[in-house]
Formats: sequence, C-alpha cells, structure tokens
Amino acid sequence: MARRVLLIEDEPNIIEAISFILSRDGWTVHIHEDGETALDKVRASLPDMVILDVMLPGKSGFDILRELRADPEMAELPVMMLTARGQTKDRDLAERLGVSHFMTKPFSNAEVLDHVRALAGPTGP
Repeated sequence: MARRVLLIEDEPNIIEAISFILSRDGWTVHIHEDGETALDKVRASLPDMVILDVMLPGKSGFDILRELRADPEMAELPVMMLTARGQTKDRDLAERLGVSHFMTKPFSNAEVLDHVRALAGPTGP
C-alpha cells in the first residue's frame, strides 16, 4: 500500500513539483491549501507524514505545528516545514515547536525526496 503524505501548501508551482516528485516515488499525495482547516484535514486523512508551508492563508504553519504537537495522537507525526523565508528565527521557532525537518525554498527535487524518505522511516520487510 502506498504511503500517504499530506502537502499543506498554497503555491501551485510548489504543489505541482512536490506532488510529481513524490507520486513518481510511489507516494499518495493529498493536497490542502488552507491553514484554517489544515488540522481537521490532518485528522481526517491520517497521513504518514506532513509537508507544511510556513505562510498559509488563515493560519500559519507555525500555529498548525504547535497544534499538531499538542495533540497526543499526532505529536509524533513527521512534519517537514517549507518556507521562502529562511531566517534563523524561523528555523529556531520551528525547532522549538518540534518540527522534524525545516527546508527553505527553493529546494532541489532530490533534497525533498531524500528528506521525505528519511522522515517516513523504513517501508517494511
């Protein structure tokens, strides 16, 4: 069974690129573009991991990460954050909130795939 990733991102070019990379690698990619309802989408889709943009309409990725980590059922869910703002304060905040990996845009396709595979862990026997 294909592993599932939930991509919470509102930039069409990023959505298309990441969806293509991961689908080609055998992932099932679900897309969500609104920060306000992102937590409900995570709960409903139960992904193997989340790729989360920092700047989203409705609610920031930092707020969503904070809520994920506060929920015992999702506290250990791997979350890779993406941002166009690669400032140290953003990275530090993400790490304090419990991000699994923090990546700045632009990124290489290989870099995304490597980190998704590493965060998701082994695929089984």
